[in-house]
Amino acid sequence: MTDTKYCLYARKSTESDETQALSIDSQIKEMLELAKRDNLNVIEIKQEKHSAKEVGQRPVFNEVIKEIREEKFNGILTWAPDRIARNAGDLGTVVDMMDNGKLKEIRTYGQSFGNSPNDKFLLMILGSQAKLENDNKSVNVKRGMKAKCAMGWRPGMAPLGYLTNREGIKGQRKIFIDTVRSPIIKQMFEKTAFEKYSGRKLYNWLISINFATRTGKRVTLSSVYTILKNSFYYGKFEYPVGSGSWYDGLHEPIITKDLFDKVQEQITSQNARCEDKEFAFTRLMKCGLCGSGITGEEKHRKLKNGSFNVHVYYGCTRYNDTYCKCGYIREEDLIEQLSGMMDELIMDGSEVKQKIECEIKRYKKFRYGVLGLKESNEKIEETLDHKKYARYILSQGTIEEKRELISFLKGKIFIANGKVSIGD
Repeated sequence: MTDTKYCLYARKSTESDETQALSIDSQIKEMLELAKRDNLNVIEIKQEKHSAKEVGQRPVFNEVIKEIREEKFNGILTWAPDRIARNAGDLGTVVDMMDNGKLKEIRTYGQSFGNSPNDKFLLMILGSQAKLENDNKSVNVKRGMKAKCAMGWRPGMAPLGYLTNREGIKGQRKIFIDTVRSPIIKQMFEKTAFEKYSGRKLYNWLISINFATRTGKRVTLSSVYTILKNSFYYGKFEYPVGSGSWYDGLHEPIITKDLFDKVQEQITSQNARCEDKEFAFTRLMKCGLCGSGITGEEKHRKLKNGSFNVHVYYGCTRYNDTYCKCGYIREEDLIEQLSGMMDELIMDGSEVKQKIECEIKRYKKFRYGVLGLKESNEKIEETLDHKKYARYILSQGTIEEKRELISFLKGKIFIANGKVSIGD
């Protein structure tokens, strides 16, 4: 069949379902030897590492199909039928091209398939058999995972704080305590429950003690929350996650269920405060050391009489520099420093003046229209000093008024080490 132009297509999935298949290099070597022996005209060699389970998900295979339609090739040389397709969609595409005369032959190491009813029927049988094997493997894997969970062993990699016995039989490997990292994991829960640590404060604490994962990497902020919400640490696990199927683990717990519940209450409380509370000066200031944004945080301190003393602190988000030493400043101190700087700040006087005039008009309407007071000879100064007005808003204004005032500043506010400054 010297008039047939072949594309040698070699494929091996990186997934475990094809561990027995020849490597790509071995497939190419074997098929080139066959091509030489049978005097086949191989135009191009294409290879890819991708599963054939899903329809249309292989870029190189899609390229082969496209070039066959463009009549660059009219034959496929491959190690076995399952290299072409393990799903009905791609297999149907190949057979359809044979029906249309675009694809003259598929040659494998032990067989050839031409455009005849018997050959196409056999090709589809072999492709369907490969699909059946995939489907059965999937069912068997799920059944095996469920059986492992019922035995008390969670499938997959053990969470941080645990290690897996790699010398055990696959599927039956036991999970045991990581004596190096488990004490730190326990302290994370204790600091959250009893010392009211936030996720970011825990994250900074882990950095300060040089805590690292099994691979030597630093724990991320999102990983901190993942750890705190993982029930595995007190002995229960859900598999698959979100399925509602819960199991009692045989592994040794690092914490108690009571401690875990306290942490969940604390996290929920922190999230509620963060979502409900709006801070006046967030998104309006920058860190004077690293240029990151400034975030607000509300601190609650219980007094002896049972009430709470609440203070708002502003500090660097550490977005640009994890190790930034900016520190925090109380909102009262921030307002006091800004008020003291009003004489030095360059503000857009016209906008402030317009705002003052609007406030005066609103006051007059309330005085005469609502209270019914008669207009007297008392004159309200309409040329108020905008700096005095700014000090009043900073100390007595609403969040919206404070934000509006800051927008009048010709410059950016920076804080560093408890000090406020204005810059470009």
